[in-house]
This record gives sequence, structure tokens and C-alpha cells, in this order.
Amino acid sequence: MNSLTETEKTPLTSLDEWEDDLLERYPDPETIAKEKTTDEYRNYDNPGRDTVREFYRLNHTYQTYDFVREKEREFLAFNKKEMPVWDAFTFLNQLVDDSDPDTDLDQLQHLLQTSEAIRADGHPDWFVLVGLLHDMGKVLCLFGEPQWAVVGDTFPVGCAHSDKIVYPEFFKDNPDTYDSRYNTKYGIYSPNCGLRNVHMSWGHDEYVYNMVKDHLPEPALYMLRYHSFYPQHRENAYDHLMDSHDHEMFKWVNLFNPYDLYSKNPTPPNWTELRPYYEDLVAKYLPATLKF
Repeated sequence: MNSLTETEKTPLTSLDEWEDDLLERYPDPETIAKEKTTDEYRNYDNPGRDTVREFYRLNHTYQTYDFVREKEREFLAFNKKEMPVWDAFTFLNQLVDDSDPDTDLDQLQHLLQTSEAIRADGHPDWFVLVGLLHDMGKVLCLFGEPQWAVVGDTFPVGCAHSDKIVYPEFFKDNPDTYDSRYNTKYGIYSPNCGLRNVHMSWGHDEYVYNMVKDHLPEPALYMLRYHSFYPQHRENAYDHLMDSHDHEMFKWVNLFNPYDLYSKNPTPPNWTELRPYYEDLVAKYLPATLKF
């Protein structure tokens, strides 16, 4: 595999350009979009998305089974750093999306808007915590990871790529497309083996799931692990790998998704007022420090 150029390592002007593109590709019900109707989101004077296409070209070219296994070994050892959740948010606050027409809020404020929308609808407090934590895995950028290995729609590796994945044409440059071990419907898996036995493309979802998997209820873990798995929770492209338990848990994934996409509004949360609640919430479920 060719080595990546500096341009290829950072194809997007912002980490959240992928999330902006989601609003365009996956319109959702009006109920979460309190400030604007969904058709008012993604209002660009220039709708060109060349950078998003380039992002997915790189993602689909380099997210191979071997690459994913390498990243699992590297990052799931959690031996890079140890810090409180709030230090991770301090880093994320540096990631303001200058290209997003829907919000100029920093990452913590986006996470707070997501969690506050969940809380306002009366969901359990662990669900609220998912809203706060779901993008924390983007701290992978702290360790120099390219953006195509941090964000983006996720999909199984080790089996054939579905044509329901965004920009499927870019898999023509992925070596797994031509590897007989990986290019059949089931690949290395068995029918309805369950997603717990499936390796997903590498990114912030898998990372944060593994970071907190010993501390949160299973529905919360499904939301964290699969909130970017759009080929399944929007297209049902991988029913053949899921078991009945996955389908039951995906009701929670589907419930979470619109809060992530459509809780944005231009009014920043009042962190001074919210801080005691969220500090108590984090302390209830998570240890004082997490390993990254």
C-alpha cells in the first residue's frame, strides 16, 4: 500500500465536515430540529462537496481488514495517556467547524446540545451521558490519526462491501475487494453471527465504546459503537450478519441518531448552569480518569 501524503492524511478542512454531510444525506424527522426545519439545515451557497468525496476515497481505499486489526492492537491497549473526561473535552474544544453553516459552536457545546435534547425528552441519565460522550473518541486526532480513520460512516471489514455504503465506487482501490477471503457476502463471518463478532472500520465509535464498555448499560454501548453505522441503521445492508439481539439493541441506536444530527441550534448551552449536573453524571458512571 502506498504511503500517505500530508494532504491525504488530512483531507477535510474540519473533522465535522463528515457530520455536515450527514445532514444532507440523511434527513430526519422534524421533532429534534427545534430551531429550524430539517430542509433549512445544510444551506450552502456553494453546495460542492469535493472534500467529502476525497475523504471517502481515502477511507474506502485504506480501511482494510488488516488496517483495522492493526489499529485495534495499537489503540485498544489504551496505553497512550490517562486523563479525566473533562481534559478530553478541553482538547475537543479546539475543534470548531469553520465550514459548518448550522453551528459555530465548539465540540463540547455540540455534545451538550445533544445531551440536553435527550434530557429534555425524559430519557434515562445514562442515555444523556451517551449524548455527552458519543464524539469523545475524536481524541484519536490527539495521537496523529488521519481524519478518514477517525470519522466517517462505518461498515464491516472482512466481508464484501455493500453498495449501500456511501460512495461505494471508491472500494475499487481497496485491496480487500480483490481478496477471496474478504470479498464474499459473509467473508470471514458466518450467517447472523452477531455484530459482537464483526470487525468494523476503524474510528471514534469503536474507540470510545471500548474505552467505556465496563461502565455503561448495554443499550448505551450499542449507541456509542454503532452511531456511525449508517449502512445498517439507515439502509439495513447488513441484516445477514446481525442476530436477533443486535436487532433489538438497534432500536436504541435508531433512537439516538436524530438527537446527534438535529439538536444543533445557534444558542450555546449555559455551561455554568449545566456543569454541576454533568459533573455528577460523569462521576456516577465513570472513574475519575480514563485510559486513552
